[in-house]
Amino acid sequence: MNNVTIEPFKVIGISVRTTNENNQAAKDIGDLWNRFMNDKVLETIPNKIDSTVYCIYTEYESDHTKPYTTILGCKVETLSVVPAGLIGKSIDGGNYMKLSAKGDLMKDLIINKWLEIWEMDLDRLFTTDFEVFGEKSQNPTDAEIDFLIAVK
Repeated sequence: MNNVTIEPFKVIGISVRTTNENNQAAKDIGDLWNRFMNDKVLETIPNKIDSTVYCIYTEYESDHTKPYTTILGCKVETLSVVPAGLIGKSIDGGNYMKLSAKGDLMKDLIINKWLEIWEMDLDRLFTTDFEVFGEKSQNPTDAEIDFLIAVK
């Protein structure tokens, strides 16, 4: 766990408005991932910087117990062309706490890390948090995912 400064960036992808209440986010975000993979969204994103996938949590109504928006997409150079059915968003940079999780993506690796994060005494901003699915995440049974949490 370490403090990092994130520069502002832009993403294009697909999104869903969800909540952690009644495990709704697990279903909604799982469906979002299925759509991302099945519809080959990665291939439709213009002006990609690379093929790293970002799962972004933003537009928090309050904290992690209230509704928020999840965006699944890639960093892009510009938001000048956003294809129909996709959304573009500028992400403010700032101070972030970087954590990592390593293990099997099919065995609740992501949600278990979030359960841990929610219990931590972090001075969270609830502006934009995200996960990074880069090269180290390609093997789903032995993936390494970075989690970046906006903090004061």
